[in-house]
Amino acid sequence: MDQVESFFNHIRSGDAKAVAQLLASNPKLLEVKDQRGSTPLLLATYYGHGDLAQLLLEKGAQVDAKDGSGNTALMGVCFKGYVDIAKQLINAGANVNQKNAMGATCLIYAVTFNRPEIAELLVEHGADITVKDARGNTALDHAKEQGNQPLVNLLQKNT
Repeated sequence: MDQVESFFNHIRSGDAKAVAQLLASNPKLLEVKDQRGSTPLLLATYYGHGDLAQLLLEKGAQVDAKDGSGNTALMGVCFKGYVDIAKQLINAGANVNQKNAMGATCLIYAVTFNRPEIAELLVEHGADITVKDARGNTALDHAKEQGNQPLVNLLQKNT
């Protein structure tokens, strides 16, 4: 197993000590991407490893780096529902209005995957509720389509 593969395996398993050791010997690992274009930060957050995400951010990981589909770490946690990591990324300067290749934003993900606490957090931090995805739908459109009245209410009161 090469160093890059080992590095990503440690990230997936949440082994912050091993990741820190590998970064100490090769800081360039912070910039590598896996076969899907995922960055170390994106993978750490996707797997719910907030402590590891903090380490990577402290080492200089780009908070808004994108994977092969244009998704960022914040988009991934909106999909997964990790509220604390969403807060961590926002506090690190993540762009709440970043779009992926399909035009989806973090807010659209939070609504689509019924993550009301994250949706509220995003709105509080300036998420633009008028942004349309590639299909022409806003987060409010997605909430209405799903019949998700609490999210409809949240978005309508912030229009």
